[in-house]
Amino acid sequence: MKTTDFAQCLASYLTMYLPGQLGLSENTIMAYRDTFKLVLLFAETECRLRPEKITLTDFNIDFIAAFLHWLEQERSCGVATRNQRLAALRAFARYARTQHPAYLFESQKIMDLKAKKAPAPTIAYLSPDDVQSIFSQTDISTKYGRRDMLLLSLMYDSGARVQEICDLRVRDVRLQKPSTVTLTGKGRKTRFVPIMASTASALTTYFSDNGLSCPEKADQPLFTNHQRGKLTRAGVTYILKKYFDAARQTNPHLPTKISPHILRHSKAMHMLQAGINLIYIRDFLGHVHVETTEIYAKADTEMKRRAIESAHIQIDPDLPAWTDDKDLMALLTNLCGKD
Repeated sequence: MKTTDFAQCLASYLTMYLPGQLGLSENTIMAYRDTFKLVLLFAETECRLRPEKITLTDFNIDFIAAFLHWLEQERSCGVATRNQRLAALRAFARYARTQHPAYLFESQKIMDLKAKKAPAPTIAYLSPDDVQSIFSQTDISTKYGRRDMLLLSLMYDSGARVQEICDLRVRDVRLQKPSTVTLTGKGRKTRFVPIMASTASALTTYFSDNGLSCPEKADQPLFTNHQRGKLTRAGVTYILKKYFDAARQTNPHLPTKISPHILRHSKAMHMLQAGINLIYIRDFLGHVHVETTEIYAKADTEMKRRAIESAHIQIDPDLPAWTDDKDLMALLTNLCGKD
């Protein structure tokens, strides 16, 4: 069977261009891959177009517009997800026109497709007491309890993304003062993050528990599961949720849902409320643009506004209108120099 121009282009895009020329991470490439898995599903189920038959001629603006509509209506995807899928398709169209110049005109039309305006995200975060109530559920008398306590503490202390925690190697930890961890974030950018003395102490104990101080263990994942494999994002989420559910039994003020990213949000909000500059918080979190970090400042401002409103004393509606006070009106008239 003859390979189509779409299949050739997509294969080289995912296997050569994204990892080779752009140097994107495995997770980012998987996100692009998942977009095209949905595209192929849409083509087959909605357009009666078998994946091996799709050509670049089929991959046009009408096809993509219909795909985006299908995502929202049939798969109940939100605006943010829809926009992420569109961004992946636009990036592919940009690449395809370099490989097939005849596709230039169609790709320009695809590039003109606009992202939908999404509602401003609501920042979910925990109070310091809430964070402590979750962490206190760990049993540090056991080896895995100490691992879980360290895992949660390090996630909060460093404000790391869950994948950054999963990717940590033993060599990324500096136990000597000043204690730091080296995180590798989006775009494979690294940053050095200071950690608190209590977290450094827990790391020292963890290294001792697991024999991680010897040089041959330097490239081993810092956090492993029961099979000694690298802890995954799903594994980290499971651990966090286990202690969160336990904490909710005694702390009804906790929200109904939890995710590793909420710990990251919580750290950022606590830093902001402590008066730390947004620029430092941006660098600490590994954001490229300070505008990304400003969502925390906006959330904190909204929180303060609600607090002020809740403490506002309502004016008595039965008080007489000042315009009916003739003496006061005369005084104001004289002050303004009018007759």
